[in-house]
Amino acid sequence: MSSSRPILRWLPTFLAFPLGGLLTISTVGSLTTPASGLLGGALAGAVLGGAQWLALRTSGVSRAWWLATVVAASLGTALGVLLTDAGTTTSALVVRGVVTGAAIGLAQGLVVRRHAARVAAWTVVTSAAYGLGWFATSQVIVDADRGYVVFGASGALLATLATGFALPLLLGRASTGAATTAELVDAGIAR
Repeated sequence: MSSSRPILRWLPTFLAFPLGGLLTISTVGSLTTPASGLLGGALAGAVLGGAQWLALRTSGVSRAWWLATVVAASLGTALGVLLTDAGTTTSALVVRGVVTGAAIGLAQGLVVRRHAARVAAWTVVTSAAYGLGWFATSQVIVDADRGYVVFGASGALLATLATGFALPLLLGRASTGAATTAELVDAGIAR
């Protein structure tokens, strides 16, 4: 399978961020407490994790990705709300993004069961991407005080691109599409 296919399937998952956010704001409401963070994070995580799993399932990623994303988004969002006192300043939103992204990245990396260095790299990339997503959204959103659970479309696109380019790192595929030495050995071409 070409290494670009998972990335191409990954790109439309950016739509899950605003969809999860819309579901959360209309059912849970604003994030004002860690409890609302738990519930809101779980709902948004269900939408996001489901979309991402659909994109990756043909790459051998199990449904556990979906559940891990739900749990990690719930816990990460609640912790982020607790650490920032449900703040909606740019810095508070970025901190919440970094915390939530780290929780999600770690959980997803552990589900894929790759080498610890790959899991750590995915955790860092996801954490940074979620922080970047909140930073971008905080520059264009007009009602951040509303207490959204997840960043908007502008941040979602940036976060999805950042994690999409790092996806081959997590999945263990060469980013250039070239055969790795291990693949050549398996094929009997190299020793």
